[in-house]
Amino acid sequence: MTERGARADPADGDAPLLRLDRVTRRFGRVVAAQDLSLQVPRGGALGVVGPNGAGKSTLFALIGGQLRPQSGQIRLAGRPLEGLSPAARARLGIGRTYQVPRPFGRMTVFENALVGASHAAGLRGRAADRAAYAALERTGLAAAANEQAERLGLLSRKRLEVARALAAGPSLLLLDEVAGGLTEPEVDELAAIIRALRDEGMTVVWIEHVVRALTQSVERLVCLAQGRILADGTPERVLADPAVREAYLGVDIDAGTEGPAA
Repeated sequence: MTERGARADPADGDAPLLRLDRVTRRFGRVVAAQDLSLQVPRGGALGVVGPNGAGKSTLFALIGGQLRPQSGQIRLAGRPLEGLSPAARARLGIGRTYQVPRPFGRMTVFENALVGASHAAGLRGRAADRAAYAALERTGLAAAANEQAERLGLLSRKRLEVARALAAGPSLLLLDEVAGGLTEPEVDELAAIIRALRDEGMTVVWIEHVVRALTQSVERLVCLAQGRILADGTPERVLADPAVREAYLGVDIDAGTEGPAA
């Protein structure tokens, strides 16, 4: 398959959208992913938690193409992603955010979203404009479309980070700690946006240490520890697992609190 391959075919609704089969990635003696196997169905909302060094950021880098697995395979809609660059994976339908929002400060909010539509999705002209504006509407930023991005507060910057990913029309949305640093009311606002995307059928994988955001938005939770899946199930079941609590070294991870930073 070439990097110019078509967007992942959504025809087979029974197959998982994202599949990792025994994926391993090491950095010297440090194992960031060890025989990691994971499936995410179409329209599923999966939360990922874990202590520092658990392999959460590595997981996203492997899916997004910033890192290559040393063994194992990653598939999107049944298509192997081996050898594809991050840009090619974006064209296939993988959109992601980053922990620290870095908008183009002197560009408008709309122009920032347009970057996602044009560069990540390859759209041009009116098609790119429509995709960018639709992404702003879905994230509650349409009224701020003409504001300079550098003037946005933290919550709006987080929204814009999501909007830039959405403007590319992804089938899989990877969220990397988008709730970090927000107040509780702001977390609730952002979680409502993610729930709406989930309810529209967007497939979401969300790494987060603000556990209340996840419990409001996902139906399934995975806890990583030392590059392995420690627990996998409903949020209530995973958060009550003694092994999960031990992995967090005694930090309170009840639904109303924050866990340790990723």
